[in-house]
Amino acid sequence: MGIWTTEVTPRLVAFGCQDEKLRDLRARACEGLRGEVVELGFGSGHNIGLYPPEVTRVIAVEPSDVAWQLGADRRTLSPVPIVRGDLDGQWLSLADESADAVLATFTLCTIPDVHRALAEVRRVLRPGGALHFLEHGLAPEPHVQRWQRLLEPVQKKAFDGCHLTRPIDRLIEESGLVIETIECAYAPSPKVMRPWVFGYLGRARKG
Repeated sequence: MGIWTTEVTPRLVAFGCQDEKLRDLRARACEGLRGEVVELGFGSGHNIGLYPPEVTRVIAVEPSDVAWQLGADRRTLSPVPIVRGDLDGQWLSLADESADAVLATFTLCTIPDVHRALAEVRRVLRPGGALHFLEHGLAPEPHVQRWQRLLEPVQKKAFDGCHLTRPIDRLIEESGLVIETIECAYAPSPKVMRPWVFGYLGRARKG
């Protein structure tokens, strides 16, 4: 990994995640979390302060040391205990059926083997546990999809493997999780931003 990936990208992502428009969506993704929560792609901790009081602990899966350091102050102020767990969402060291919930916000776009990561999510969830997700991905209109395919190689280089064309709903369903609620829409922004801002917000449960 080069300096851009290890030093620059985490700071760009942390800056972008400060957008207050996203905070309400993050809060909605966190609704209903409880007990032991695994957070994939914890980043610099922009979901801190949004966890419900029923959450007893957050196990943060975060590969970037820079992102982890950027979130130090937030973690110190967190009313919920947060521990750093694994560095790779594709290979979790957690025991089978050990988590009450998994939270993923703007993470599934970047994990190289997303199928493997979602299989791990399903494995570690207790029966009845749920994946709470807020992600961006493949838009429904063919003309936007064409732009997404054209822009994706540059996006992946600039943002550490971030994809624009992942069909988040279909990927989750293929993992064996059952989607209970989902909302799909563009974030409020100029039309030129549509390749980047088609979002998926929802919850999928393990049977």
